[in-house]
Amino acid sequence: MSGNWAIEGPIPPEIGDLQQLEKLFLISTGISGEIPAEIGNLAKLQFLSLAESPLSGGIPAELGNLTELEGLNVYETDIAGEIPPEIGDLTKLGSLVLRDNKLTGSIPTEIGNLANLVKLDLSDSPGSDGDNQLTGPIPPEIGNLTNLKILDLSDNRLTGPIPPSLGNLANLEFMHLSYNELSGSIPGEIGNLGKVEELYLGSNRLSGSIPGELGNLSNLEKLALSYSELSGAIPSELENLENLRRFTVRNNDLCGDIPEKLYRLGYFRYQDNPRLGSPC
Repeated sequence: MSGNWAIEGPIPPEIGDLQQLEKLFLISTGISGEIPAEIGNLAKLQFLSLAESPLSGGIPAELGNLTELEGLNVYETDIAGEIPPEIGDLTKLGSLVLRDNKLTGSIPTEIGNLANLVKLDLSDSPGSDGDNQLTGPIPPEIGNLTNLKILDLSDNRLTGPIPPSLGNLANLEFMHLSYNELSGSIPGEIGNLGKVEELYLGSNRLSGSIPGELGNLSNLEKLALSYSELSGAIPSELENLENLRRFTVRNNDLCGDIPEKLYRLGYFRYQDNPRLGSPC
């Protein structure tokens, strides 16, 4: 993690006495130790960013007391443990970024209470110092977040199917679920995401065929489905995607012909799907 180290040492518990504080940004510092529970006393706090520092310990449940909070960004730290369900009490939250930490456990279903959320990022960037390892299924309750524009759960250890309820995210522009252990078929409801521009589902254990409903994604520019266990033919409906600029399906078990328009995109190698070109 980076840092200019101008500020070092732990955050003092006395910070909880700053009752009028509305914004707290501690980014690229040398602050260490745990987040003091006393931050939960800052009843007027609207924005909290703790990032790019050697902070450790867990996320204190007392942060759930910050009901005026609109942005909670804690990333690139050594914070570990589970995401407390009390995060679901922050109903004014528009941005929740917990990427590149050392989080474990499941995603709490209470996140589905954050009706104003626009950005949800629980990812772990490839090559980062963090090591998020969230497990268990993607909560179907995330489908309640109908204002969401960015959903990034990549590079964890999530399992189970992609919830069909994610098709309710009508304002979503970016979805990244790659580099997990998700299984089952891609739900056709994903085809309801009319505003999505980038859709990354590869590097999982997804099976079954590519749903033709993905051809409804009129704004889609990038579709990544490589390194999974998808089978069947590439649906001709994907030729409807006039804005598609990148389509990758490497290392699956697809068969049949490649639709002409998709072939012209130039991201196919028959050795990646040996049955392509052969009848299904």
